Amino acid sequence: MQPLFIASFKRTISASALSLGLALGVTGCATNSIFINYPSQLASIKQGLNSASPLAQMDKLTSQISSNDGLLYAQEAGRVAQVAGDFSNSKKYYQQAMLAYNAFDDKAKISASELGATASSLVLNDNAIPYRGPGFERIMLHQYQALNYLFSGDYQGALVEVRRSNELQSSEQARYEQSQKSVQAMANGTIDAEVNKLGQAAGSVTSSFLNAYSYYTTGVLHEVLGEPNDAFIDYRKAAQITPDNHYLKQDLVRLAKQLGMPQYAEFKQRWGEAILPKAGEGQVILLVERGFVPEKQALTVPFTIHGNWQTLSLATYGPSGSAVQATQVHGLGQMLTTQAIANIDGLAITALKEDLPASLMRQVARIYAKSEMTYQIENSGRQGNNAANIGSIAMQIFNVVTEQADRRSWLTLPKQAQIARRYLSPGKYALQLDQAPATTVEVASGKTTLVWAIDTGNFTRVYSIMI
Repeated sequence: MQPLFIASFKRTISASALSLGLALGVTGCATNSIFINYPSQLASIKQGLNSASPLAQMDKLTSQISSNDGLLYAQEAGRVAQVAGDFSNSKKYYQQAMLAYNAFDDKAKISASELGATASSLVLNDNAIPYRGPGFERIMLHQYQALNYLFSGDYQGALVEVRRSNELQSSEQARYEQSQKSVQAMANGTIDAEVNKLGQAAGSVTSSFLNAYSYYTTGVLHEVLGEPNDAFIDYRKAAQITPDNHYLKQDLVRLAKQLGMPQYAEFKQRWGEAILPKAGEGQVILLVERGFVPEKQALTVPFTIHGNWQTLSLATYGPSGSAVQATQVHGLGQMLTTQAIANIDGLAITALKEDLPASLMRQVARIYAKSEMTYQIENSGRQGNNAANIGSIAMQIFNVVTEQADRRSWLTLPKQAQIARRYLSPGKYALQLDQAPATTVEVASGKTTLVWAIDTGNFTRVYSIMI
């Protein structure tokens, strides 16, 4: 690796300046995240979601979909539209994100712009690299697209997306494992300590690619759309990830009994008798999303090489905030309490932990490149070039300022997802989640009313569909 960087960066002052100018030129019009951290860009968008006008600042997102971070902005735009109940436009934005992921999958061609962005990342920071979200974001993208189709009345479109979501749980895991083979040697004491810290913050989440919420959502859609065997498989996968969820256990006992499966006796012994609907009853299934995933923080470590200041800046997560409370559901007979199906914040933290070795490898390459550029300018200064002395000082300042942690992530995702289920007699019910305003939902005999509630703090938006 070393000869490549020496050949690339041992140049004169004018050549170094040209390289910097080129890097800035390539990326300056492509992304906002190189010098302005991404969480600060999304702050007003999240505030909007916690208000009565969630779409007021949508232009800030849609205007960036063609940028270097276009995939991320498309995901955010899709989520904002979805939270606001605009499922049609949400589908459009999510589709743009899916196309961007597909472009990343196509490794046959490397465009000049991608080469330029990679080169710029060696001079600037990781934010110059086009955003490709971690695997769990891509999985949730298809899960949310399935809900868009479902709440738009396109059941077949919903099934296509949930199947794709399930496929990605395996393929993204395989892609990650393959990528790690080239970075295992980069582990050291500092990175190991950070990995351990993030592991503790993630709690019981051990893999970002195993998402019980996605499996449960696909299971629900399979079941209500007439594919109970597929639903059983997905519920069982979800239960393996989140084994203490009471509603999941009941789903497995019930389906095992209804389908005459040999596992029924075992499940009954472990979790009790199946709760089945009485004649004429319908059911309500609740998906409740609460809060926002945490924002990445920056871990910056200053040090010197050749007597010049450099910085190492990695993304990390701070201490976890207060725990998400279970939701008390009123208006469906006796009070119902939800249970967590997935901690999305744990998935995000685990995804960062999984990426840390590769991120460190990029940091080492970049710091060496910057150090060599500064060192060569300094050598020129020692030979009596006053301009070089000024350039050396400028380069050190530039190196410190531009070394910014990559804090990009899908920030409008929820912090936690919760579920609940109940059988009810036909009729209209005034559903109330905690202290939020009541919403009328209807239950019909033999039908399923799917309720999807999104709590962003000050606002809880509730959408329901009878299937």
